[in-house]
Order: sequence, then C-alpha cells, then structure tokens
Amino acid sequence: MDVNLETDFLRVTEKAAIAAARTMGYGDRKHADKVAVEAMRAEMDTLDINGTIVIGEGERDKAPLLYTGEKVGRGKAGSSGMHEVDIAVDPLEGTNLCATGTNNAIAVLAAGTKGGLLHAPDVYMQKIVVGPTARGFIDLDAPVKNNLRRIAKAFDRRMEDLTIVVLDRPRHEKLIQEIREAGSRIKLIGDGDLSAGLAAAIRGTHIHAVMGIGGAPEGVITAAALRCLNGEIQGRLVVMEDWHKKRLEDLGISDHDHVYSTEELASGDDVIFAASGVTKGDLLEGVRYFKHGVRVSSVVMSVATRTVRFIDSVYMEEEGELEVMR
Repeated sequence: MDVNLETDFLRVTEKAAIAAARTMGYGDRKHADKVAVEAMRAEMDTLDINGTIVIGEGERDKAPLLYTGEKVGRGKAGSSGMHEVDIAVDPLEGTNLCATGTNNAIAVLAAGTKGGLLHAPDVYMQKIVVGPTARGFIDLDAPVKNNLRRIAKAFDRRMEDLTIVVLDRPRHEKLIQEIREAGSRIKLIGDGDLSAGLAAAIRGTHIHAVMGIGGAPEGVITAAALRCLNGEIQGRLVVMEDWHKKRLEDLGISDHDHVYSTEELASGDDVIFAASGVTKGDLLEGVRYFKHGVRVSSVVMSVATRTVRFIDSVYMEEEGELEVMR
C-alpha cells in the first residue's frame, strides 16, 4: 500500500472522532455511533482505494453504512490502478463511554492488503494481550497465575506490580478472582477492550496485559495494531449462545478450540492502524473544541514502514484565527 494511505486513513478516524465527540454526554449511544459511522464513511469515499469492509457495523440488512462486504473508496466505481484494501472499522469504540462522557472512547480503523485481515464473525473471543516486552511469554491455555508469573518475569518485576485490564462483566468473576489471588492489580473497564489492548502494547500507560472475553472483531483490529507494535494477542472464538455456533458453521469454522495468533488475525505484509481519541483516555487525548477550530489526538502506525506516529491535528475554520491552546 502507498505510504500516503497512512495519512489518508488517519484523516478518516479523525473525522469520525470529531463527529462523535459532539455527542459526548448526550446519553444517546446509538446517535453517537450513527454520526461517527456517517463521518467515517463519507471520508472513506474520498480515498484513492478500492476498499472492502471486512469487519464493520454488521450485515448489510442491519447496517446501512460500513456494513461487512461494502465497497468503499473512489475505486469502487471501477477506476483502475487503485489499491485493493481490506478494511476493519470501529467508528466509535466505546459508544457507552462517549454517551456518558467517560474516558477511552476512540475511533478506529485497520487496513491491510487483500486477504490480510481475518474476517472474524461477530461473536465473542477469549483473549490475552501484551506488548513487545512480554511477547512470547503468554499462553492462552495456561492457568491465569502462570501467565501472570511469566508476564512479571518479562517485565522483571513482581506479580503484585502488574496491572491487568478486564472488562467488568459477570462472565469474568472467576478470572477476576484468580488475578486477585495471584496478587496482581486489576483495572476494570465498562467498555473498550480494543483501546485497552492498544494501551497494553505501549510503554508508559502502566497497563501490562488485557485478559478476558470480548468481541472477536475487536480482536482482529487489536491484532493489526500489535503487528505494528511487535506486541502479541492470542485469541479463541467463544460460543456462548446457539446462534454463535450457527454463525461459525455458516462461515465454515468447525474448530472452536483453535488459538489464533497475532499473525493469523492480521496476516498482511502491509498493515496500517489508525485511532483517534474521542474522549480523554490512557493513550490519547479526547477531541477539544475551541473558538475557531478543533484539535484531535491520534496514533497511526504501519508494519511496512515500521513507524508509530502520535499526531496532534488542528482543523481550523475557514474564517478566524487559531486560539492558543494551553
């Protein structure tokens, strides 16, 4: 993929974040998601790509925009010479977080060369996520305490010094108990295990791992970021309801015990990941509005260029001068 696509995809997540942030605290998660989807979709169609949404807002009959299988970009009309790109999106990861004005809502996109992202079904996935320091030290099939011991060894510290992020869900009662019994600290989050996985992979956030069951599509997008950051995710699809099993059968997935590696989830030689903060978070600032414009904090990274860029963008109105930000 063209290196210029990094900037293009960054602009896509920025526009989604700006739109979503205007709804912060309104208490309407569906509306917040709707405006983020519309902004992301509109910007996507300005790009010189022949793109296919492989992970999106759902099936076509349930999602009018950014549905799985939808064609996006200027190349969808048949223009020749456009990059064929598979795209996974979460226009507003943390819809509840945005609706309530809580931290860590982000707009996210991952892109890879055709076939470079797993077409994950919209079911659950058991995951363990770590950054480059603990890469190679984890095993999804090992007891929780063993994984914590290995992660602590990788960081050369005690298990009591680790901070593990877990989604605050009833299904995690046993996991939470085991982490506490091992002596490690826990950060419970209401939503946003994708942003948590990103934070775990970047030093300075004081998050050492993410454990538990979350969405499978989010697992693929997390894997794209971890490919760029040399981190690691291991995931296993989880059947919790009858329709989950049928969904997997329809996709030809029969091995429910298979543990997917980072490279299986995001296999492309060229993978780009972009995320923009909607509300203030562990890694990114939220969108900030001022008199003549808006400021957005983002991260964009690429496997091909081996770069990770933290970018602060200011979108100015056509008229007026930029107000000094402090």
